[in-house]
Amino acid sequence: SKGDVHLASKVKIKKAQQSVIAYYKDRKLIPAPKRGEIVRQIGDALRQKIKVLGSLVSLEMGKIFVEGVGEVQEYVDVCDYAVGLSRMIGGPILPSERPGHALIEQWNPVGLVGVITAFNFPVAVYGWNSAIAMICGNACLWKGAPTTSLVSVAVTKIIAKVLEDNKLPGAICSLVCGGADIGTAMAKDERMDLLSFTGSTKVGKQVALMVQERFGRSLLELGGNNAIIVFEDADLNLVIPSALFASVGTAGQRCTTARRLFLHESIHDEVVAKLAKAYAQVRIGDPWDSDTLYGPLHTKEAVKMFLDAVEQAKQQGGSVVCGGKVINRPGNYVEPTIVTGLPHNAPIVHTETFAPILYVLKFKEEEEVFAWNNEVKQGLSSSIFTKDLGRIFRWLGPKGSDCGIVNVNIPTSGAEIGGAFGGEKHTGGGRESGSDSWKLYMRRSTCTINYSKDLPLAQGIKFQ
Repeated sequence: SKGDVHLASKVKIKKAQQSVIAYYKDRKLIPAPKRGEIVRQIGDALRQKIKVLGSLVSLEMGKIFVEGVGEVQEYVDVCDYAVGLSRMIGGPILPSERPGHALIEQWNPVGLVGVITAFNFPVAVYGWNSAIAMICGNACLWKGAPTTSLVSVAVTKIIAKVLEDNKLPGAICSLVCGGADIGTAMAKDERMDLLSFTGSTKVGKQVALMVQERFGRSLLELGGNNAIIVFEDADLNLVIPSALFASVGTAGQRCTTARRLFLHESIHDEVVAKLAKAYAQVRIGDPWDSDTLYGPLHTKEAVKMFLDAVEQAKQQGGSVVCGGKVINRPGNYVEPTIVTGLPHNAPIVHTETFAPILYVLKFKEEEEVFAWNNEVKQGLSSSIFTKDLGRIFRWLGPKGSDCGIVNVNIPTSGAEIGGAFGGEKHTGGGRESGSDSWKLYMRRSTCTINYSKDLPLAQGIKFQ
């Protein structure tokens, strides 16, 4: 099958932004619970198309069908979450030190939210942003990845129909298709009140500088170099499937993919043997086949990146336990790969390669391995496997993981929408989806109301 998508020019993006801004002025006056009702309908519309959209995700991105459907389910779930949130957003009433005064926080829509998403989650990441942005009263302008434009068009048409059925213009959630020049135009445009960018750290740094130069607001979800740490007391019945899912799922093309596996020296050989056996049983094939667990990489460039990383790992002292080669079949298929024997600070270990390569590293002490987890520039997701209660709370505390996602006895990937998603350091510091992430999509005003007949000053100052 084949589809054609027309890419936007800078002139078209300016017109799109003008349309979105025009419609936003009316939308921000709609009460939040009414906005929530519209988002609820969007969730229902996505539910009705979930298998079709999941299939389209598999076609364009290459992830297996069940993961494609699961990604659309994330958008549905965050719509449900946003509906409840639409009746809960608000600021506190604070105690004023002055008699006859009220001190409150008022939250208002930030305005126009630009959303730039990556190829690996062409539906879910836009869902995290748009559902929350909409109940906060904002309008959205979305630029999906150029290689998943059909998915972007399909999702936008579903949303537009719901908006139009509610006597609202579909342009409230507009779409532009294009490359880096369109992203640059969005980042530099002062009318873009918030720009949410998901992608590489290298590009994210450029986006952040462009947005900051105009004193705009950015939300960055960038790279991850995530680690699983397995201690000697770990339940290996949990470790093996967790490491497999985290490293092989989506063919290693998640930002939360496990790329480093630290094993205590006492269990290293046993876990490597069991994991290699599990890797050998991974069913590789057509993403649309219900029996397939592992599909192709997204592009031919990704295959080259995989091969280069494997070669670098060998040159730096690593041993390929399994995988390491291109699979001889049509498509961008490579073998899921395990590499052992590298030091924790090898250059390739500190490089995020968006491919199914797992570096297995040996450690002795808790303190050293916690430091090794934190020594990479990225700070997205992390996980330990242990039964030691003291160790668990040290891991969660100030001397533990420095990541935005800190797990215990579960893998690095598979985050729930109820929690804030994002990371520290070169991951960008942004947070999306649950918890109080909604605050990024609104502006806060601290309001003081004098309902007395006097005019006392704060801090007891007398000015007479």
